Amino acid sequence: MRLEPVLHSKRSHRNEKPVHQSPHTATKTQSFEIKMHASLGNLFARSALDAVACSTKPPRYKCGISKACPEKHFAFKMASGAANVVGPKICLEDNVLMSGVNGKTGDLIETRYSDMWGGNVASFIEFLKAIQDGTIVLMGTYDDGATKLNDEARQLIAELGSTSITHLGFTDNWVFCGGKGIKTKSPFEQHIKNNKDTNKYEGWPKVVEMEGCIPQKPNTAKNK
Repeated sequence: MRLEPVLHSKRSHRNEKPVHQSPHTATKTQSFEIKMHASLGNLFARSALDAVACSTKPPRYKCGISKACPEKHFAFKMASGAANVVGPKICLEDNVLMSGVNGKTGDLIETRYSDMWGGNVASFIEFLKAIQDGTIVLMGTYDDGATKLNDEARQLIAELGSTSITHLGFTDNWVFCGGKGIKTKSPFEQHIKNNKDTNKYEGWPKVVEMEGCIPQKPNTAKNK
């Protein structure tokens, strides 16, 4: 960019005489032009660096998982609670929620909190029995999720695809994603035992996390 100074004479055009620019003015103008060129150069350089930074910024996937899910899959990420201070977190398709999810649409059906330390397991069993076929179920423990679990409750969770539920113990950390009507064991399950020699917190193991892609149930006339 170049700035051209325009100098006007107070004389008429007939008596017009050339106007001479003083050396000081010329020096200032030249200096100003050089500084302008330098500033523009820096501006363009910064813009180029910003463009490179934007192009190399890693993409963000749903729920913050490490890679994109294939088509016809639901993205999820979950974490157990931390000791008895921080509760579990469950994210599905970028929505933070907390148990049953429609296997066709991914819409939340119901969120349920059950106290397995001092509560009654009967209401939890009723909840498990009421889950409809084709429903995705996500579970995470917080503090203690095992003391009040009886054989019936454990069996109902096992039927959702869990393999760790049979030996889930006092203050263990556990996260699980399964489904009603699943024909095989779920690949989405993490379990850390309460062990005083390895616990991160006093009386509790470290937080257990899990992420993945859940296949969407085909929306066929047979499955409607």
